[in-house]
Amino acid sequence: MQTLSTPSPALILNHSPSTLSPQTVPNGQDSPSPSPVPRETVAMVHAPPGTQGCKRLPKTHHTALVDFLPDPILLQVFAHLSTPQLCRCARVCRRWYNLAWDPRLWRTVRLTGELLHADRALRVLTYRLCQDTPNVCLTLETVVASGCRRLSDRGLRVVAQSCPELRRLEVAGCYNVSNEAVFDVVSSCPNLEHLDVSGCPKVTCISLTEETSTQLAPLPGQQISLRYLDMTDCTSLEDEGVRIIATHCPRLTHLYLRRCVRLTDEAVRQLALRCTSLRELSLSDCRLIGDFGLREVARMEGRLRYLSVAHCARITDVGLRYLARYCPRLRYLNARGCEGLTDQGLAHLARSCPRLRSLDVGRCPLVSDAGLEVVAHCCLGLRRLSLRGCESVSGRGLRALATGCPELQLLNVQECEVAPEMLKVVRRHCRRCVIEHTIPAFY
Repeated sequence: MQTLSTPSPALILNHSPSTLSPQTVPNGQDSPSPSPVPRETVAMVHAPPGTQGCKRLPKTHHTALVDFLPDPILLQVFAHLSTPQLCRCARVCRRWYNLAWDPRLWRTVRLTGELLHADRALRVLTYRLCQDTPNVCLTLETVVASGCRRLSDRGLRVVAQSCPELRRLEVAGCYNVSNEAVFDVVSSCPNLEHLDVSGCPKVTCISLTEETSTQLAPLPGQQISLRYLDMTDCTSLEDEGVRIIATHCPRLTHLYLRRCVRLTDEAVRQLALRCTSLRELSLSDCRLIGDFGLREVARMEGRLRYLSVAHCARITDVGLRYLARYCPRLRYLNARGCEGLTDQGLAHLARSCPRLRSLDVGRCPLVSDAGLEVVAHCCLGLRRLSLRGCESVSGRGLRALATGCPELQLLNVQECEVAPEMLKVVRRHCRRCVIEHTIPAFY
């Protein structure tokens, strides 16, 4: 794409032909130059066509069929376009410009591309969306910029200042985002409910207090209304940060802390004390969390539905008994790699949590046929089961599962020493079941 003769507000994108994708090129065409040297291309937001002194094309009597479509139909078509596509449509003609910038089409902004100037893109987009209501955009509710590695605190600060109605923000993998930007967003957007900062190592807490060294409890009525928070791979997160999050975000229902390796049982205790509405919690690969932490999780009692403690090697049957006793409505449990779990703990879980739908006990060498028989007897609605690497599992346990769990949809027995005949039994009784295996004789 070539620049117009008169410059206009634009999103600038550095790219090279070898890394260019259809989403990063405004018009979806290949670069006209084979040179691998990155160069700048005018991308998306321009003034209305015909207002910049450009030469007008000669009039023609030919009318495209799309011109006969009424405005409501075109709006429905535009509603299915991505953010870059909408911006390109705005450059076709004056009619399309007015339709493409209809506020009803701009409830969501999605930016993609590692080389995208995300800060400038957000600044230009919010500026254009604020033209009808100066300094504020009341329609934008979702901003997705995951993978935009050039996004920084400046871009999020623009969103915080211009979009008070923001409800969902996803900036996964934007490692330049820090606590300051998160503070700007949560303090300026009171309706924010969904926040994904996974892969942002500079984010260490979510709070309404700008000074992170002296975190104070929020005043009554000033708590953050977040319900979904994903801090996976926020490697700098520590117990104190979780305490701050639990204090400022008591309404959380979904919390994911995968691979936050500095967390201990104390972090789980803080969550159990303050976030009493948690329904989904992931602590996968938090290797310092053990049975005490699982006991604290059990204090959430009947609310918890989803729990992942994969590769938490300090968890044993003791913690699983607490979980089974106080969380009878548990539907999903991932305990893969918890080598301290045995058939006894699995039996306690199955008897106390009959509503289990998904269970992963792969890489648990002490789990055998005896535990599976109890699961098959108690958890009749089980749909997904992973036994990968369970060397003690044989045909007896699989036969019990085949007859006791007819709704089974996925069974993983990779790296298990089971006979092909037993897998045929499972297939015969569970016709919708997909079997993942490493047995060449079974096909």
